[in-house]
Amino acid sequence: MSKDQQMARSVSNFDRAQRPRIRERFSGCRRAVRGRKMRLCGFSLLELMIVITIMMILLAVAVPLYQRHIIQAREAVLRENVQQLDKLIQEYTENNQKAPQALDDLVTAGYLHEIPKDPMTGQADWDTIPEDPMQAADPEQPGIVGVHSHANGNFLDGQPYNSV
Repeated sequence: MSKDQQMARSVSNFDRAQRPRIRERFSGCRRAVRGRKMRLCGFSLLELMIVITIMMILLAVAVPLYQRHIIQAREAVLRENVQQLDKLIQEYTENNQKAPQALDDLVTAGYLHEIPKDPMTGQADWDTIPEDPMQAADPEQPGIVGVHSHANGNFLDGQPYNSV
C-alpha cells in the first residue's frame, strides 16, 4: 500500500470518528451525549452582552449623525422656501406694479397653490418684511418685500433662522 493510500485511509477513518461528535454538537439543543449530562445549546450571557454592547456603540455613533442629516435637510428646505417666496414676491410686484399686502395675495393671484410650511416650526407662519412706505407704489398701503422664518434657533453654521 502506498503512502497516499495510507493517508487517504487514515483521513477517512478520522472523518468517521468525528462525524458522531459533529452531529451531536450541531443537532438539537437538548440531547443526551452518551451517558453525560444533558447539554443545552445557545448563546451564553457573556456572548449576548458583548453583542448588545457592540450594537449600542454603533447606535451611539449613528444616531447623532442621522439627526444632523435631518437638521441639514430641514435647513436646506428652509433656505429654498425663503428664496422661492422672495422670488414670487418680486414677480408679483413686477407684474402688478405693487407689492402684495400678505402672502395670501400670492395664493389668490395663482403664484402659489398654498403657502409652504416653515420646516422648523411645521406651520406656515412666516414673518414678512414690510415695504418702505417712501418707495411703495401706494404709500398708504405698503406691501411686503420678503419673508423670513418665524423659528427661533440657529443654523448649524451659527446664523439665526430668522435672518434668512
